[in-house]
Amino acid sequence: MTDYIKEVKGFQLIDSRGNPTVGCFAITDGGYKGFAIVPSGASTGVHEAVELRDNDKTCFLGKSVNMAVDNINTEINDVLKKEKFFCINEIDRRLIELDGTENKCRLGANAVLAVSLSCAKALSNSAKQPLYRFIGGENATSVPVPMMNILNGGAHANNNIDIQEFMIVPHGIETFKRQMQAGCEIYHSLGKILKDKGLSCGVGDEGGFAPNLQSDEAALECICEAISVSGYDTKQVGIALDVASSEWVKDGKYVMKKSGKTLDAAGLCDYYERLIGKYPIISIEDGVGEDDFDGWKILTERMSDKIRLVGDDLFVTNTKRLKQGIERKIANSILIKLNQIGTLSETLDVMQLAVANRYENIVSHRSGESEDSFIADLAVGTNAPFIKSGAPARSDRVAKYNRLLIIESEL
Repeated sequence: MTDYIKEVKGFQLIDSRGNPTVGCFAITDGGYKGFAIVPSGASTGVHEAVELRDNDKTCFLGKSVNMAVDNINTEINDVLKKEKFFCINEIDRRLIELDGTENKCRLGANAVLAVSLSCAKALSNSAKQPLYRFIGGENATSVPVPMMNILNGGAHANNNIDIQEFMIVPHGIETFKRQMQAGCEIYHSLGKILKDKGLSCGVGDEGGFAPNLQSDEAALECICEAISVSGYDTKQVGIALDVASSEWVKDGKYVMKKSGKTLDAAGLCDYYERLIGKYPIISIEDGVGEDDFDGWKILTERMSDKIRLVGDDLFVTNTKRLKQGIERKIANSILIKLNQIGTLSETLDVMQLAVANRYENIVSHRSGESEDSFIADLAVGTNAPFIKSGAPARSDRVAKYNRLLIIESEL
């Protein structure tokens, strides 16, 4: 039998963008510890659980999280010390009750998630199990295929590209180890191609290059060239896009600010279909806006038999939003981000609902990350087919990939 959680202690730490975030230690009565750091997004959906920030302009430009940390060290810690929880589901249920709001805005989703994840780690250590085994039991048997963001645009980079993420997906290569090798080789080849063209090799938030190119198609051309010169073909390595179209919505239209295009949902679908016909695109995330259900219907009817249509801002890792999507028969995949909902248990509920309705789960990082590799174990524990963790560069991204390499060797 595992121990119970005796104490939690919160900290204000720094994420990969130089902004404050919440970290938390959880300690069991047997002395086992778990530590977690919460990520933060740049392009966030309006339906996400809410981070609590201090809004004190004299401290970290208003982004400090001292109130969230205080909530961990006082109210949350007092409850956990008093009630002695042995099970992560019970802890998460109590945290949700304690916050008392739909979007966790009272205690802060960042405070709640830090406690949830650190407690899960502490309990897995107490049970002497790897975290992925604690999450998934003996059914945790597969390592996900990486979706590596190697070229950035949109809200993740100061350049002239509208699409937010261009990812390579080595889905036709066996073993995670070989997939990582391919990803690294293509990433370096892309850097050389950009350098030879006299373009910037600076990187965006997630480690992908952020050059100024003539168009989104020019970015796709460069990536296809990098795949080829690295010795791979498009049956082995596909391309995934995170369009982040909610950032484009204005007065019922989609205004692509950097290229100057203005389209309706049907026009966007026309654009995507042209790209799919020309390039090895296997997945499009957030192809239309988070509340454009009519647009999602058009997108799904026209393209769901061709590629993955991934809901991120659409579903925000929320069972209610996913149920709406299932009822409306829109999208066919869901992005999973722990901090969009705020607890591990609720995240697992969403993932189980997705699998039951034949939606693919894609576990994802956020643009503001840390060295915490929790999502790697989550992906394996749930047998998620894919994981998004940025470019094969920057320690905050590579930490997840390195953890998966270790897990693969154990499995």
